[in-house]
Amino acid sequence: MATQKSSAPPSEPVLPGFTAAGSTPSTLPGARPLTPSEFNTAMVHLYRGEVARANTWRNRLDGTTNWAVLTTGATLSFAFSSPNNTHVMIMINSLLIGFFLLIEARRFRYYDLWRARIRVMETEFFSGLLLPQRQDHDGEHWRQLLANDLLQPHFNMSLTEAVGRRLRRNYSWIFAVLTVSWIIKIVVHPTPSTLPAELLRRAAVGPITGWIVVATGIVFNGFLIIIALSSLARPGASARGDEVISRHEARALMGPNGDPTSEGQIQ
Repeated sequence: MATQKSSAPPSEPVLPGFTAAGSTPSTLPGARPLTPSEFNTAMVHLYRGEVARANTWRNRLDGTTNWAVLTTGATLSFAFSSPNNTHVMIMINSLLIGFFLLIEARRFRYYDLWRARIRVMETEFFSGLLLPQRQDHDGEHWRQLLANDLLQPHFNMSLTEAVGRRLRRNYSWIFAVLTVSWIIKIVVHPTPSTLPAELLRRAAVGPITGWIVVATGIVFNGFLIIIALSSLARPGASARGDEVISRHEARALMGPNGDPTSEGQIQ
């Protein structure tokens, strides 16, 4: 009687240095050193990828700014189109612009992360190709800085600082236009008036008296001014606010002694 053949599937071949599935893992074999040509090719592809990510987040910054400008224009057009239209729309729009500011600040933190990596590669790797005799005497080697940031990426600024930067660059003008427009709306509609008692009466919102509305507006705008000025007082604030940062600024952002205001690593 013939012996029945086993129906078990054939075992998969195991590469040298690896173990079969389900068994105890072993140490992976070490990768061979890259040749100069392979290293340059890898750096070029990494640079292109980081530039693409930075451009993506840069375009997202423009998106939220455009939203803020469009909603402000639409709100002011509605508010001044008729004397009977309420000034509350301008106040609601201010809250909406604040929400856009928070979204843009978060996006700016990500953009700043990719921007720092790009500048390190530009000022260290590509400039080294143009100036091969230049010596690196600025502390930790740039390849170590870049490797550490790839392994443990971290934001280079806190959310509060990012809000202050975007507020100074773009949103301070939008909030200023809204504040002035609200004052003009109170003064000229429904009829022009400069009497303080009448202006406070017009500023009232339902059961909320006018002086409470005015005081809330002063506190709100004062809070924005404090955030903008506090972020300006941080070390390197004026330099990091520019689109292009220098070699030393990029190294400082990616170094082990980076911005202490950052909330930590990116998960």
